[in-house]
Amino acid sequence: MADHQEATVTLPSDPGSVSEARRYVARVLADWGLADDDTADTIRLIVSELATNAVQHTFGQSPTFTVDLRLDRDVEFVLGVTDSHPRLPQRLPAAVRQDNGRGMVIIRALAKEYGGRLGVSPTPDGGKTVSIALPWPAPAQA
Repeated sequence: MADHQEATVTLPSDPGSVSEARRYVARVLADWGLADDDTADTIRLIVSELATNAVQHTFGQSPTFTVDLRLDRDVEFVLGVTDSHPRLPQRLPAAVRQDNGRGMVIIRALAKEYGGRLGVSPTPDGGKTVSIALPWPAPAQA
């Protein structure tokens, strides 16, 4: 298995693309030999949350979103979702009670649990990339 691997897919900003992004990531993880553990489940959950945000919170102003995966064995796994909408994710106050809007809270908590980090960076075309980076191999979860 190579020490450095990358994979990318661009999908339409459509609700059906969220499940396609999750399936794509699952296939890539399987191809890389990383499909059958808690970390892979966590990565699939994170891509679902990030893809959902890219579809729901770009208000039709980003016709597509891109999922990028990078694995540097014995160093780091990075998953990023890029869209062309300039609005950055908003952190909700803890006191806000609503049924949605907790995706970034979930992602941040999962990244922290695995010793990783969440990042948001602007793209040259005015959009943004929301990414998680996890140390690899990921620490075993109880």
